[in-house]
Amino acid sequence: MTATDPDPGAAATRAETAARLERAMGALGTAAMASMDERLPWYRKMSAENRSWIGLVAQAGVAAFVEWFKRPARRPAITVEVFGTAPRELIRTVSLQHTVELLRVIIDVVETQVESLAAPGGEDQLREGVLLYTREFAFSAAKVYARAAEARGAWDARLEALVVDALVRGETEDGLDAWAAALGWSMTPVQAIAGYLPEDDAELLMDDIRALARRAGHDVLAGTQGTRLIIVVGGAVDDGGRADKAADDSGLAGAFAGMFGPGPIVLGPRVPDLHAASRSVRIAVGSLRAAACWPDAPRPVPADELLPERALDGDQDAREQLVRQVFLPLRDAGSPLLDTLTTYLEHGSSLEACARMLFVHPNTVRYRLRRIGDLTGFSPTEGRHVFALQIAVTLGRLGVR
Repeated sequence: MTATDPDPGAAATRAETAARLERAMGALGTAAMASMDERLPWYRKMSAENRSWIGLVAQAGVAAFVEWFKRPARRPAITVEVFGTAPRELIRTVSLQHTVELLRVIIDVVETQVESLAAPGGEDQLREGVLLYTREFAFSAAKVYARAAEARGAWDARLEALVVDALVRGETEDGLDAWAAALGWSMTPVQAIAGYLPEDDAELLMDDIRALARRAGHDVLAGTQGTRLIIVVGGAVDDGGRADKAADDSGLAGAFAGMFGPGPIVLGPRVPDLHAASRSVRIAVGSLRAAACWPDAPRPVPADELLPERALDGDQDAREQLVRQVFLPLRDAGSPLLDTLTTYLEHGSSLEACARMLFVHPNTVRYRLRRIGDLTGFSPTEGRHVFALQIAVTLGRLGVR
């Protein structure tokens, strides 16, 4: 026997069963709703509106089954006939797993009444029909949710790119909270990482970044600006003033380092929340150009370690930070420290030459150099620190504020 029941007796049995099903549609729908309310705790917790929409879907499913059972040669258009009855928003409320549970409940309701619903001798025919229709229903449900996920993913990607672009431009007032909520952003503090794009497919790259962030337990926003890749990470470790902040930063950026192409990777400063992330993004992106001046820089490199290069490149934030961190404390500490540093640098970092010019003992110079390091965070005896100290003192004397 085929699905079209060429046997006249089988066709007559099917027709009688279909007629019985039509008469029982209302009762089947009511029984399915009662069974859902009894067996599915998540269904009981839903709003009345969503419960009513699910009821319509269940009724439409039963009606579509009856219509298909009468003419089994026609492939059931479940996507339109069943899922088309509910608004798209319901897909966000009812997961695919929940839909499968609903389907199981409806099947159980029908199967428990096969004996009374089927015409005499049509029990196996009805059971077979239920199984075939259930398969089509499951495939259609999976297709609906896959399309919704694809559309949602495309929308999220566009929104994510919009947020990153707004952070780069510093436009963080209008809509940022709503955008962040739509993307599920909830973590603080926040840091930006900037580098260059690899040659990989950009869409696949963004998927890899999001997957890595989920595994690491971070919120993440990623976007591109020309050849640059910008990643904004939420849930960065809050150092709380600990001395190992630099290690925490390097570990955070290092986790994402494999997502970038060749060239430097710069980690912006840690900021308290997404509203302040524009500063971290701006500094990280601006530091990429300056990073080229330090070929041996670690990868990733914190933006604060590029202060002298950034200052020479015209970065006003870096200039002001160097003056605040170095020049002003030395000036306010009194002339011996600033004069000692200037003399020490002018004489090629020679301790003895500096002591002779200042008419002091070399140990006095050593003591003052240690104080300079304590006050500024830059040691006059370390190569890159010397570079930063020279730039800071020059900027301070130029009156940079």
